[in-house]
Amino acid sequence: MTELAVTTPTSTGMYFDDFQVGQNWITPKRTITNAEVTLFAGISGDFNPLHIDEEYAKTTQFGGRIFHGPGVFAIATGLESTLGLKAETAIAFLGMTWNMRAPVLIGDTIHVEQTVAELRPSRSKHDRGIIVFDVKVLNQRGQVCQEGQWNVMFKRK
Repeated sequence: MTELAVTTPTSTGMYFDDFQVGQNWITPKRTITNAEVTLFAGISGDFNPLHIDEEYAKTTQFGGRIFHGPGVFAIATGLESTLGLKAETAIAFLGMTWNMRAPVLIGDTIHVEQTVAELRPSRSKHDRGIIVFDVKVLNQRGQVCQEGQWNVMFKRK
């Protein structure tokens, strides 16, 4: 496996044929704010007191409010998009496996580490292939907060 590298965004994405198993990237970082937690509660309709009631959240194992797990996933997709790997070359996000490992707190700074795990050329449509990415969301302490695999269909050259 090669060393993880921060990648400068590209104006056009990479094609299936450009990827290699073991290739990896680190995204820019982003600090989670109170506003994002509040906005995600409003967008999703998830008003669980663990996310919106500080006094209640103080009584939980987390000691305070935490960001919604699906909100972390949504931000992870945005952070990953800053790499530019999929610009104009990704056909579809096909699915994922995803695990929540640790909470993301208000004020945590997260980033994504992504590695190519598998390349599967399409057997029936030779103009495309599926890439399986191992993806991790880490906080500023290097703790894995969420992780899993993303399956993405890409154009071929």
